[in-house]
Amino acid sequence: MGSPPTAHPNSAAAFPEPGGTRDPLSIPPEVKASIKILLVDDERTLRESCASVLQMDGFSVTLAGRGEEARDLVRRRKFDIVLVDLYMSQVSGLELLRAALDEHRDTIVVVMTGNPSVTSSIEALRAGAWDYLPKPFSATHLQVLIGRASHAVMMNREASELRQQVLDQHSHSDSVALIGISPLFRKAVDLARKVAPTDASVFISGESGTGKEVIAQFIHQHSRRSRKPLIAINCAALPEHLLESEMFGHRKGAFTGADRDKPGLLEMANGGTLFLDELTEMPLPLQAKLLRVIQDGVVRRVGSESTDANVDVRFISATNRDPQQAVEGGVLRGDLFYRLRVVPIALPPLRKRLEDIPLLTNHFLTHYWARHRGGAARIPRLSEESLAFLRSRPWRGNVRELQNVIEHVAVLVEPDQEIQPTDIPVYDDATESGGDRPSLLPANDEPYHAAKERVVAHFEKEYFARLVSRAGGNMSKAARLAGVDRTTLYRLMDKHHIPRDERGGDPE
Repeated sequence: MGSPPTAHPNSAAAFPEPGGTRDPLSIPPEVKASIKILLVDDERTLRESCASVLQMDGFSVTLAGRGEEARDLVRRRKFDIVLVDLYMSQVSGLELLRAALDEHRDTIVVVMTGNPSVTSSIEALRAGAWDYLPKPFSATHLQVLIGRASHAVMMNREASELRQQVLDQHSHSDSVALIGISPLFRKAVDLARKVAPTDASVFISGESGTGKEVIAQFIHQHSRRSRKPLIAINCAALPEHLLESEMFGHRKGAFTGADRDKPGLLEMANGGTLFLDELTEMPLPLQAKLLRVIQDGVVRRVGSESTDANVDVRFISATNRDPQQAVEGGVLRGDLFYRLRVVPIALPPLRKRLEDIPLLTNHFLTHYWARHRGGAARIPRLSEESLAFLRSRPWRGNVRELQNVIEHVAVLVEPDQEIQPTDIPVYDDATESGGDRPSLLPANDEPYHAAKERVVAHFEKEYFARLVSRAGGNMSKAARLAGVDRTTLYRLMDKHHIPRDERGGDPE
């Protein structure tokens, strides 16, 4: 098995009293009881001692002394964590690692080894191991490692539950899918869901590409007006005279080319919803005319001297600017703004919802693969390095930019391919901004592993810098958010020269 004789964990030197340790990640007892651990080692004393410690901590532990037995178990049952010795006869730990991940990709596999060589450890990690545990090890070391793994299981479960909620919300209709689990995005979606059944005017703000029109569609489809039309107009896309004619309609002879009476979009939206995109770009004279419609429900077409229609319209407005600044700058009428902003909804940029990138990426990849390749060819897979690379991007174009990038990938990659960062067509930050940030795109002659290490290092630095900022400098909170212990957090911060106390102390 490769472990020294002194590695037996039942000795006092190896395993101190469990009462002297504490769970650094504070996994709730009910969660511990629900986590199923498979412990595989052909040395009976070691596996039983490890099981005793984990069971005293409240985990559900299953033991296996042979690789064949363990392989049958992972095929028949779902385990959250598999702790397996790397060197066993007949069925090796590496074979069992692959078998466990083939059955359930979200299983966390930790390999134990009494010969922790760099080569064997790297091979296990490349095969999908979550971490490795060199022998001999203490009870504390085992408890901390399983505590970290349990915390990851708990986070994965919460993310899966949120993903399922998103699917459940849209699985029984053709409603617009609002994909995301980040707190800021879910807050916006929850607000949209609450306001949808009412007739209240909604004002959506957010950067270009964050999904303002998608939210507007969601609100309309979940409203009592859903059987009537949703009419959208981009206030920045047309010159003033055309915008007025499109919105309010015109009478025959009102201007050159007006050879017939034409109803405007306000009349077409009667009983339904009018979506005013980029409202702050609407000329002030048209804002005054729109305010009259909102107040009285009366539409007067261009060239008309009388009322042409009474309309019942719900208004949803959107802008990529700060609406309050637009009012203060005289670009947007205050009385119109406050009429339309009964319920404000702020959409976060993609850089503030990094946890949503894997969900969005897989959604777009599945969608565009089916569109461009059909259902026959096996869909490609995104590597962890690719997801890290995507999370490291600034995404100035937000979700729309990510969508376009993934469509490009779906068109060019091969079936069943593992997508690498080099397959993702994004611009170099230094080229975009003129800054001196290092390029994430590989040089033509850069070896794969060097390029991969550089991309991962860039992601780690960006991720942990933002994480500490989000946690307000609180290292305990930052570690919980990241799903790592504080020792790992400190090590990675020191590695990338990130100050630990840049935003205050650590009160916990």
